[in-house]
Amino acid sequence: MSHGHRGPHPSGLAAPVAAVHGGYEVLDYDAVLLSRIQFAFTIGFHIIYPSFSIGLASYLATLNGLSLFTGRSVYLDLFDYWKKIFAIAFGMGVVSGLVMSYQFGTNWSVFSDKAGPVIGPLMGYEVMTAFFLEAGFLGIMLFGRRLVGPRLHFVATLLVAAGTLGSAFWILSANSWMQTPAGYATNDKGQFVVADWVAVIFNPSFPYRFVHMVLAAYLTTSLVVGAVGALHLLRRRETATVRTMFSMAMWMAALVAPLQLLAGDQHGLNTLAHQPAKIAAIEGHFKAETRAPLILFGFPDMEERTVRAAVEVPLLGSLILTHSLDGRVPGLEDFPERDWPPAPVIFWSFRIMVGLGLAMAGLGVWSLFARWRGALYRWRLLHFGALAMGPAGFIAVLAGWTTTEVGRQPFVVYGLLRTLDAASPIAAPAVGASLAGFAIVYAIVMGFGVYYLAVLMNRIPEESPDLPPDTPMRAAGITPGPAMLAKDAAAEGGR
Repeated sequence: MSHGHRGPHPSGLAAPVAAVHGGYEVLDYDAVLLSRIQFAFTIGFHIIYPSFSIGLASYLATLNGLSLFTGRSVYLDLFDYWKKIFAIAFGMGVVSGLVMSYQFGTNWSVFSDKAGPVIGPLMGYEVMTAFFLEAGFLGIMLFGRRLVGPRLHFVATLLVAAGTLGSAFWILSANSWMQTPAGYATNDKGQFVVADWVAVIFNPSFPYRFVHMVLAAYLTTSLVVGAVGALHLLRRRETATVRTMFSMAMWMAALVAPLQLLAGDQHGLNTLAHQPAKIAAIEGHFKAETRAPLILFGFPDMEERTVRAAVEVPLLGSLILTHSLDGRVPGLEDFPERDWPPAPVIFWSFRIMVGLGLAMAGLGVWSLFARWRGALYRWRLLHFGALAMGPAGFIAVLAGWTTTEVGRQPFVVYGLLRTLDAASPIAAPAVGASLAGFAIVYAIVMGFGVYYLAVLMNRIPEESPDLPPDTPMRAAGITPGPAMLAKDAAAEGGR
């Protein structure tokens, strides 16, 4: 066996190493596969923190506003409790996300060369607008209430929340363009360049994915807040802050979970229109069918082109995907086999996501029933359920991203640039060594971070007495000493 190269790469660089068997070159996928695993590993760790901080920033803005406009100290107490947790989650999100930018240059240099004129500015806009906004006002939100006063402090908190949403806007715009590219042209170097910025930013899948992700972030946050509140209720810590925390979280779950199911349905219809092969793999359909069943469970077999041990519901597949009992559902055999995504992976990741979404909606309905019965703070079984659902949002987000990203394969830019052609010409041992390094560092750093978050959440929120709305507050300065107060009193008496 001898080793050689696959010939010219789309970038003009050498392609990943290939082996020669019997005069024919067979590509060695090891380096590309390890690069994919490394990127999936880093983004998997990273995405859980933005999905939490996006929702938590909006929650903090809500608490701050309620404290300002109602004068109730319970909201400010909850704000002070959760802002510490937000600061840790925000910092860990920033740190875990930085390395992905380097991977674009090290492991995916061809992708950076080809798609950089489109993706690069979108990532730059995220940093120059959203990240600067949230980072610039974060200090005021965390430490500046007594210095700037409650109203400006509320404005700063709103701007931090707006920054987190802005980050989601730009990042999802870039990622959605890779799913449904639009508004581009190709130059003489084979690079994708922008022909229409509006079409690039608001590409066909972006509105659906943005709404879906923001709602997922709100649900994730509500489940964490609800789990913390349930933990304290189970420990008989039924204070005003704990009751308020749990009540607000259950309201959010009850209201947002049904909206997420509707948003997911619309997102699915959009995916069917623009990425039908992904839908076929998700649904486990190898042959196109009218009046197609919904395959609830089973084991897709790519070799035999069937789903083994399938559990089906007749007609429901067509009804969900086409909103018609007679609708046609595409099959993988409608597309070239070389363009098939790995059906077993996304078949199950999608069902994990949907199953957890239904469980979230069920928790919301359960909480409404308990609230109606006046037992929201007394039903320990509900509290155990809310505690168990605490990590469900993170798992659902990871399952959703797996479905989205693996379902795009074998393309990195859907229909235009294959993942195999986007990788850097580097050897597998080099990628494996960096992957092992990432795994060790992430395990240590993220482990300590998660542990500290758990410690903070385990503490019961402090409570302050309610003050009359017209009570003056000292914004800054030094409190006068007793001697100065006595001197002032004597002066007043001499007058």
